[in-house]
Amino acid sequence: MSRIRALVTGASGAIGHAVARRLATQDMELILHYRSRETEARRLAEELGSGGSKAQLCAFDLADLPSVQQCIHTLLSEGPIQVLVNNAGLFDDAPMAGMTALQWQRVIDASLSGFYAVTQPLLLPMISARWGRIISITSVSGVLGNRGQANYAAAKAGVHAASRSLALEVASRGITVNCVAPGIVRTPQTEKLFSPERVNELVPMRRMGTAEEIADLVAFLASERAAYITGQVIGINGGMA
Repeated sequence: MSRIRALVTGASGAIGHAVARRLATQDMELILHYRSRETEARRLAEELGSGGSKAQLCAFDLADLPSVQQCIHTLLSEGPIQVLVNNAGLFDDAPMAGMTALQWQRVIDASLSGFYAVTQPLLLPMISARWGRIISITSVSGVLGNRGQANYAAAKAGVHAASRSLALEVASRGITVNCVAPGIVRTPQTEKLFSPERVNELVPMRRMGTAEEIADLVAFLASERAAYITGQVIGINGGMA
């Protein structure tokens, strides 16, 4: 097999950065997706390039299906994409009683419809090659639920169900489909939202996870060592239950 190409959506964020860096250590060519944070994505591409890795950028809005399809078609014309990390998503939290239809729809569009938009056009090339890795970064909210996140929890739980179903469809073709469901991961956003005291209350390990810990699990699932793991939702949350 030629050098593996890996597409990481939401690569401009903390987890996306960590995943891209980790996959680059496995000698993969990276395609770094972003929607609006071009500066961060470009800096990451330059960092990877200076380290000897090949990285290119692509930009699209996950809620804009024609835009996604056009970009994926262009990427596939340059060569197969064997690894997909569905990492992009967004929050728009509110109690269900006060949640607007727009808040509901934009989160579903980004996480659940976005999963379809990016994953579906990559499947036939993976099936033809009889090898592929599809890994979606979801959330403990999609497993346990969370106050104020009915939209986000529904979207991530939907990705869990879609991934389990897809795993059954492509298992005989050498393609694995799994989800990684983080708990509270240290990012600039979560450090503003969770005090140390609140983290101690919620997380049995009494600390936030790191983006690098998420990336290590993703890299394992993307490797040949994980060839017999599929259809799983793997929690990485410090014991939250």
